[in-house]
Amino acid sequence: MVNSQEDYISVTVLFVVNLLNYVDRYTVAGVLTAVQTYYNISDSLGGLIQTVFLISFMVFSPICGYLGDRFNRKWIMIIGVGIWLGAVLGSSFVPANHFWLFLVLRSFVGIGEASYSNVAPSLISDMFNGQKRSTVFMIFYFAIPVGSGLGFIVGSNVATLTGHWQWGIRVSAIAGFIVMIALVLFTYEPERGAADRANGDAKDTVVATNTTYLEDLVILLKTPTLVACTWGYTALVFVSGTLSWWEPTVIQHLTAWHQGLNDTKELPTTDKDRVALYFGAITTAGGLIGVIFGSMLSKWLVVGWGPFKRFQTERAPPLVSGGGALLAAPLLLIGMIFGEKSLVLLYIMIFFGLTFLCFNWGLNIDMLTTVIHPNRRSTAFSYFVLVSHLFGDASGPYLIGLISDLIRHGSTLPKDQYHSLVTATYCCVALLLISAGLYFVSSLTLVSDRRKFRMEMGLDDLQSKPIRTSTDSLERIGANDEVLSSRL
Repeated sequence: MVNSQEDYISVTVLFVVNLLNYVDRYTVAGVLTAVQTYYNISDSLGGLIQTVFLISFMVFSPICGYLGDRFNRKWIMIIGVGIWLGAVLGSSFVPANHFWLFLVLRSFVGIGEASYSNVAPSLISDMFNGQKRSTVFMIFYFAIPVGSGLGFIVGSNVATLTGHWQWGIRVSAIAGFIVMIALVLFTYEPERGAADRANGDAKDTVVATNTTYLEDLVILLKTPTLVACTWGYTALVFVSGTLSWWEPTVIQHLTAWHQGLNDTKELPTTDKDRVALYFGAITTAGGLIGVIFGSMLSKWLVVGWGPFKRFQTERAPPLVSGGGALLAAPLLLIGMIFGEKSLVLLYIMIFFGLTFLCFNWGLNIDMLTTVIHPNRRSTAFSYFVLVSHLFGDASGPYLIGLISDLIRHGSTLPKDQYHSLVTATYCCVALLLISAGLYFVSSLTLVSDRRKFRMEMGLDDLQSKPIRTSTDSLERIGANDEVLSSRL
């Protein structure tokens, strides 16, 4: 079935798992200073915690993508989630003199998450079509900002409540075992290409492919929209991953500096919890607003709704994504330059910067499903994840931490620690501009890549029926403007 009640139940469970996925990623960031103190590690090693997780996440993403295009996706997810939760729980029991073991277990977390993150979007694309698919993807990716924000809050506050930072990361594993049971009981394996077949003439729609894995990779590399979108997203993920990992620590250093402390370790726990709460709330609110507004703006531009009629275009998804990155760049720069003078100004710049950064979350995968064959989607998504994390948030936190260590020359004064981390993140402004440019490039190739996709799928007569839609994915070609508008 497509767009059925069973599909809505399944995607609800998938959303909860995705939410917990991002909560777990950032619970460590919420207690990072406590982790650094416990293991007696530097900024570069603190950034390495996130890097080793993402390295394993990247390495296993293509493997899970390959398996996801050929085997039962539900059970691939279940096995992966089990590995992920076991590793999270195990990492919380590592003693202070075995930091290397903590890193190993955090890397195992990436193995489990790779199975879920690469397969779930493929499942959703086979459960829903048209406008419903766009809306479901928008809601599904709410989990990124909401989960990230909750991760800071949950990690810090649970650690304070229990008196041990380990419980700050342990709590997500406990909740995860309950969610895994729901994954077993309430999700199902949909037929591949079912949603796309429902949009075309069933007798003409082609879902099966006879290509090998290497041939699939060549075809994907010859899809310019996928390539440009992947690298645009990579530059953006470097920025968002770096800020999410280090910004709470930056604010803690700034707070300790303003209080005249000689070391951020002297900062009262209540102040650390307040930083985690405020940053978590800003991340959640900014992310929600960004995802919703970015997705809605894209739809309005596609159908030419109201004041957007003059700017109507089916190239809206990459244009909106690039526009968000372009708007975030000056806000980030203002926060870096003037943040030390006003903590309130810094929080405001972070809020609006994250809001614009999140314009793309609900648009990337929905856009790519309209140019990639159903039997190649898990593979495409896995390499999308591999590249974006390898050159994005896997390397970002470590590189920024390493540069920070070099700049401050071993000083533990909060002022020096603040300035070293802020100086190290100036490169993020340039990366946002690069991201915007690459998204704009993908807007130039989107229409032609959609035509190639529909030709391969055997959907409709491409010569006589022009493509009119974008964010509503594969809405039937040939609908007049009035019908199209009424659907949206």
